[in-house]
Amino acid sequence: LPVPPGFTISTEACAYYSANNGEYPAGLREEVLAQLSLLEEEMGAKLGDPDNPLLVSVRSGAAQSMPGMMDTVLNLGLTPDSAKALAEKSGNPRFAWDSYRRFVQMFGDVVMGVPHDKFEKALQDVKDERNRELDSDLTVDDLLEVIKRYRELYKSVVNEDFPTDPVDQLFKSINAVFDSWNNERAIRYRQMNDIRGLLGTAVNVQAMVFGNMGDTSGTGVAFTRDPSTGDNIFYGEYLMNAQGEDVVAGIRTPLPIETLKEANEKIFNELNEIRIKLEKHYHDMQDIEFTIQEGKLYILQTRSGKRTIFSWLKTQVDMVEEGLITKEEAVKRIPAGEFNKLFAPVLDSDHIAKQGLKVVSKGLNASPGGASGQIYFTADKAEEMAALGIDVILARVETSPEDIGGMAVAKGIITTRGGMTSHAAVVARGMGCPCGSGAGDINIDFKKKTFSVDGLELKEGDFISIDGFTGEVFAEKIPVKPSEIVQVLHGNMKREDSSLYQDYEKFMTYVDEIRTMRVRTNADTPTDAQMAVDLGAEGIGLCRTEHMFFGGQRIISVRKMILADNTIDREKALSELLPMQRVDFEEIFTVMNGMPVTVRLLDPPLHEFLPNDHTSRHEMALQLGVSVEEIAQKTSQLHEFNPMLGFRGCRLAIVYPEILKMQVRAIIEAALNVQAKGIKVLPEIMIPLVGHY
Repeated sequence: LPVPPGFTISTEACAYYSANNGEYPAGLREEVLAQLSLLEEEMGAKLGDPDNPLLVSVRSGAAQSMPGMMDTVLNLGLTPDSAKALAEKSGNPRFAWDSYRRFVQMFGDVVMGVPHDKFEKALQDVKDERNRELDSDLTVDDLLEVIKRYRELYKSVVNEDFPTDPVDQLFKSINAVFDSWNNERAIRYRQMNDIRGLLGTAVNVQAMVFGNMGDTSGTGVAFTRDPSTGDNIFYGEYLMNAQGEDVVAGIRTPLPIETLKEANEKIFNELNEIRIKLEKHYHDMQDIEFTIQEGKLYILQTRSGKRTIFSWLKTQVDMVEEGLITKEEAVKRIPAGEFNKLFAPVLDSDHIAKQGLKVVSKGLNASPGGASGQIYFTADKAEEMAALGIDVILARVETSPEDIGGMAVAKGIITTRGGMTSHAAVVARGMGCPCGSGAGDINIDFKKKTFSVDGLELKEGDFISIDGFTGEVFAEKIPVKPSEIVQVLHGNMKREDSSLYQDYEKFMTYVDEIRTMRVRTNADTPTDAQMAVDLGAEGIGLCRTEHMFFGGQRIISVRKMILADNTIDREKALSELLPMQRVDFEEIFTVMNGMPVTVRLLDPPLHEFLPNDHTSRHEMALQLGVSVEEIAQKTSQLHEFNPMLGFRGCRLAIVYPEILKMQVRAIIEAALNVQAKGIKVLPEIMIPLVGHY
């Protein structure tokens, strides 16, 4: 494969650096310089040389992919002198000074902590002053002015001149990549994705190839299959006359990979052959980064691609059918923690049609699923409102790794810039969060906290809905419906009309062939029990009877039981609960139809059932014919320091055996009633919190 040469600093070095306050292990600096010398010899150029400069990229490389979480520096080795040499050598001064402009911004931001938005403001100021619309419209003189302002900004923040020693640039960048292993967003990403036991990140130092050398150069990101749906198509995006951060940062909206065939059929065919070769080698969908430099293709990186659970399911089933992997491999690969997202809801298309709702904007279908909620424009505000129980849609121009907290709590994400491989798209797919990206006709005004499109203006807190399958945005609150799998299981959709259900069905046959363990479910209601049976459960392993008592008249009766001062009042309350419990068990036994049902007797944390607010205390006072103060006093008396280890479980049944008698009677009567209808019943009774000493 056409891969630019380079060398790798190991994760052990990162672990040592992190554990020793930024010190290198003995001999590391010398080894780096020795490897750099070999790279210079191979490339026939010298790092930062004023006559024949070698430029390198410095990238992270952890054992598990963490897209966008750690730092990268491109174009390292550029100085004013080497930039002039690059301009002469390439015959393209604009390319050379554009590369230096990018390097100053990336090094200042990533390595030295100069705020990214200040660089963006300086760039925008020059574009506005000189009437340039796009970055690519900037002339050499424009770029020199941008660089001048960048260097002034750097000095004002860092209190030193921008470094012109390329070796100094290199080691500061290596330190920045090591440090990024323990930055807030990387730590949070590892926590969210349960990534453990890694030493740190490697550092890859690689000779640069350039996608910004003109119209015959470009850069892109591609997947060997569709990361949203799993379809076996070549999928990706690219930009001509650009560098990698332009694609993934959402700064410009890229072109679909299939249009590369029209622009350069030879490069497209070569890339397509590499796609097939990589997938056959790794036996998994790959995420590929590539650069085209003056008509020559280079592959910079490949890794197993981040994808939605929908894509996981389809790619693994298809690969089994293609003979690429075994059924066992397919079952091991699909992330168990993500599997429940297959059953996530979608926007109600019938409601959309009946109400005649119009699409107000359409971005790219970056991550599937339906979401409806209130719009907020910053990650911090999204986290704040989600903590209050509000369904949040996070709307951003483009997301960055700093937005990870808001993205984690959002029901859906919409961005106005960026493509299918942007930060928003990749992270949302990994989280299973619906996302539309690159909805360019939307304007977000962060000062006014408004979202406007085609004459329509929405304010922070207004409702919108996102269809992550299509990228469509609606300025309305729209109900969501069950997934196709659930619709087929409930008879609301035909099996043959859902390719998702067909893939799910095939995959579950693999599981059934391989597994040695039978599976029961947790279910406390007939509805839960029916869904579990539909999904293949072979019994109920835990039916928590206290969960049957929340809501309506039941909670009143339970509170009467808890607050009763004597056995007579307690038995009166229990007599209200007996028929409710019996009916619940009859319905559950009927649904389970001969499968075992383990019923746990009452095990209530008292604080969940006590009337703790004025409204519920007033209601109980009316029910019991006593004062609110008496209810409050009784509630206070029952207060427990640690309710999870309090008066519950078998202790409750020992002190108040009438509670146990009521529940056992309800279970056995229900079992006899259902059995009388010709249905086999296998009740099992669990006495909670029994210990052996």
